[in-house]
Amino acid sequence: MLYACQERQGWFKDYARAVRLPVIEQVGSARLTDSPVAIAAAMSEAIGFDLAARVACRTWEEALRLFIAGADSLGILVMISGVVLSNNSRRLDPEEFRGFALADQQAPLVFVNGADSKSAQMFTLAHELAHLWLGATAVSNVGGATMHGHRREEVWCNAVAAELLVPLAVLRGDLQPNEALDNAVSRLTRRYKVSSLVILRRLLDAGWLTQARFDIAWAAERARLRALAEQSGGGGDFYRTTLTRVSRRFARALVESTLEGQTLYRDAFRMLGVAKTETFNHIGQEVGVLA
Repeated sequence: MLYACQERQGWFKDYARAVRLPVIEQVGSARLTDSPVAIAAAMSEAIGFDLAARVACRTWEEALRLFIAGADSLGILVMISGVVLSNNSRRLDPEEFRGFALADQQAPLVFVNGADSKSAQMFTLAHELAHLWLGATAVSNVGGATMHGHRREEVWCNAVAAELLVPLAVLRGDLQPNEALDNAVSRLTRRYKVSSLVILRRLLDAGWLTQARFDIAWAAERARLRALAEQSGGGGDFYRTTLTRVSRRFARALVESTLEGQTLYRDAFRMLGVAKTETFNHIGQEVGVLA
């Protein structure tokens, strides 16, 4: 998947230069010495993804689509897949890696492991965007956990992602002193559209949970989510799935370039993961290039 995404990024970089797309100034604009709170605020403004917009979403899926659309509009290629290329029998393991970022001002790319839950994908996307803000290419395998022993960059990106998705100042206003932990986690995951693990971590950050209670709750919740993941199935609309896997921005550019004769159909089929002209044309219709 990493090699496939590098090929797509390389193609899009050449395309962006040819059509003179502007560089994405946010890539590499941050430093590890910057405040995660300040960077999270800048990121939220740049992609138009604030808490009010998320709260208005009815589901995690809807909130994730909004998040992806915001990154796409800024010029970031967001690719999400739970399998290797288009092979549904080769599932990606979230325990091995959750996502990666390929930093480039002309063609910044984020890949999110789609085998993870939708709410967990939200955090991974935020984490990888933080890597792009640093201008850093990285592979990540962490969620909202405590990060003893991890590199400073990973700790910083987690802090930015957590603040972007669950601003601590806002969270403190949402806390109820005597609320049962299960009720609090359920209520807050629905409000912020993030995973229960991220909420647990932020409850610890807010001082609402002690370290001892957090450790017990964290282990129990991870076990519960693993059991749920084993029961989950696949499926979905083929064309929408394909666009999610390669990003709508990439697919639109690739179809346009192919129809103009700048890219070979053979190369376009390979990068899209399709085998038939009919399928390619359907994708062109989905992205608004073909009538």
